[in-house]
Amino acid sequence: MPTLIFTPRYTDDSQALWKAAGALGWQVQRLTNWWVPEHLQNLEQAVLYGEALFGPTLAEQLGIRLLSPPEDWLVRLPMEYKHRQISMQNLGQARQLTTPAFIKPPNDKSFPAEVYTGASLPLEYDDDMLVLVSEVVQWEKEFRCFILQRQLVTYSLYSRFGDVQRETEFASTMDEDNALKTFMHTLLADERVDLPDACVIDAGMLTGGTWACVEQNAAWGAGIYGCDPARVLEVLRHASIGI
Repeated sequence: MPTLIFTPRYTDDSQALWKAAGALGWQVQRLTNWWVPEHLQNLEQAVLYGEALFGPTLAEQLGIRLLSPPEDWLVRLPMEYKHRQISMQNLGQARQLTTPAFIKPPNDKSFPAEVYTGASLPLEYDDDMLVLVSEVVQWEKEFRCFILQRQLVTYSLYSRFGDVQRETEFASTMDEDNALKTFMHTLLADERVDLPDACVIDAGMLTGGTWACVEQNAAWGAGIYGCDPARVLEVLRHASIGI
């Protein structure tokens, strides 16, 4: 039986997953600090859920490997699934940009993902740090999609024009759901799209009506918004690999 491991940070998502795991008969443990106690090391099946910055360190202590997207995944994604120019640069190169670009660290939240000019990028990071540099676009709506073995397991609208939809309980219409499923079916069936067994894909509709992929995220560190917690656990179970 899996043991679901949470970091010390309490969130609505971790509480929802805790309840779902209990209903499924899973063991659940929350760490009291950023160190894995001996009795939780090398469990038969540990499943980690927590912050991206601490995940790899905790995974090493738990004796597991976490599935995460390649840093250049969006760069290599075929244009028909992203509909904008995206490149991988180091911060030294990005700091030379004079026109605004959407800039973010590839797989963590070292600094906020925002529109920057080169001069406005944070100074406390080394010039050799890699970042994704994207053409600026506007998203009308964005969905979080938990993916297992190239199948859409559960999804949730999370944003409209950049506003998180918590007050509407992440509600979406049937037409929006069907449009998302059509786009995701095409993307997931395309062998050119490299995917781990378990991951999260954010997809949405650009202003003007075109559907595109926002980004890929590691499932073990992704917020669940209005997704079905029990189905999220199916994905998390495959995102922590015993070693």
